[in-house]
Amino acid sequence: MFSIEAVNDPERRDVVHARLRASNAEHSSVIRALGGTSAREAVPLHVFATGPDGELAGGAIGHLQWHWLHLELLWVDARHRGSGLGSRLVARAEEEARTVHGAVGSQVETWDFQAPDFYRRLGYELVATIDDYPPGVANHLLTKRFGS
Repeated sequence: MFSIEAVNDPERRDVVHARLRASNAEHSSVIRALGGTSAREAVPLHVFATGPDGELAGGAIGHLQWHWLHLELLWVDARHRGSGLGSRLVARAEEEARTVHGAVGSQVETWDFQAPDFYRRLGYELVATIDDYPPGVANHLLTKRFGS
């Protein structure tokens, strides 16, 4: 008989995480080989743009893990949208990911009302769509492989 409970418990979360990592390493030689390297750990990557007035004009927030850039957030102040700033922020994040961290690609999630076409113009390809996430909105996963 099992007792199943929904509770936020950082200690048990860490145990589950460690045991899943061990199981993954046991079943994948690739994950096992990367397990002892920095590729396993998430490394933050933040890129910011400041305007001439010193105010924050935009930012790209993500992390690197498993030799991939995971773009989590991209925001450009409404006053600067359409200026190419968003493209420059993503390009800088990709450059940092490739040249400093050895990333082989990038992935991003975006809602249908946000920026799927923007990312396509930057060379990202749609790999999955989840409809009604949240209800009434489509969530898109896009990826981009970096060239050598």
